Amino acid sequence: MPSVPGLRSPYLLVGRLVYFGRMLDKIRLHARAALPADYVPNLGRGFDGRCCEFLRVAYPDLVHRTLAGDLPDEALLAWCHEHGGPRTDAECETWNGFLMKRGWRDAGADILAQRIRESHLEDKPIATMFDYLDFDEGRDPVARRAWAPRESIVIVLMGVSGSGKTTVGLKLASALGWSFRDADEFHSPANIAKMSAGTPLDDDDRAPWLAAIRAYIEAALSRGENTIVTCSALKDSYRHVIVADPARVKLVHLTGDFALLLARMSERHGHFMKADMLQSQIATLELPDHALTLNVAQTPAELVAQIRTAFVL
Repeated sequence: MPSVPGLRSPYLLVGRLVYFGRMLDKIRLHARAALPADYVPNLGRGFDGRCCEFLRVAYPDLVHRTLAGDLPDEALLAWCHEHGGPRTDAECETWNGFLMKRGWRDAGADILAQRIRESHLEDKPIATMFDYLDFDEGRDPVARRAWAPRESIVIVLMGVSGSGKTTVGLKLASALGWSFRDADEFHSPANIAKMSAGTPLDDDDRAPWLAAIRAYIEAALSRGENTIVTCSALKDSYRHVIVADPARVKLVHLTGDFALLLARMSERHGHFMKADMLQSQIATLELPDHALTLNVAQTPAELVAQIRTAFVL
């Protein structure tokens, strides 16, 4: 099975629990007709069913509450505790241990072996069903020690126009199965009209745009969702706005030779950012102190590989 954008690893935590966030992802993806057909028969069954049993809530009730769309992941977990009864830290630790080791010397071992053969993953160091799900969807749980639970992160791809933020971001999101948002989606119609006319934005124009990006990042972190966002983030003051949590928001600065960047911009058609605005952006750029800096003369695949290595993804 190839990577499924928006479907996170079962190892990732929401609150104190593994897998819960993945179950929510499947509910939302299925509602948008974006969940692969192979996943649909097991909705509410298998790990979904076990997770709901542990939380003492009915799966259809959780689906209904999730699709209401007004609660982030952490709040949905709190809703489960409210309706099914709270679980202690010790109970959650025991539950996580059980789920993460499923398939290793237990009743699920034969099913795991069958899945590995069917997916032609015999060459992978798969010890548990969680390992299988990650490898099957293009993630390497062994390289990143996924069984040591880690909080979700946001990768912000920054740089001037023409640096390939969207191209690299989409390729990275596809490789990791993460969600992706382009900075252009957060601009107001007034900003887009101004740039389309060849007029650079000023800080007053950018303020609501940066605030919207920060709000998205904060919401993703509160849901325990890994995501990738592009943003030129030219000034340190702009980065101060969008980096909601330096430990969980990682900056990647894509940079390159002026001639290369200008050539790329000149090849774009129908985009509001004009090639003659590149010099203005370069003049505005304040080099970041704390960012992974990569030269875009490399291929997108090479850049994605370096990002994954740097952040152990």
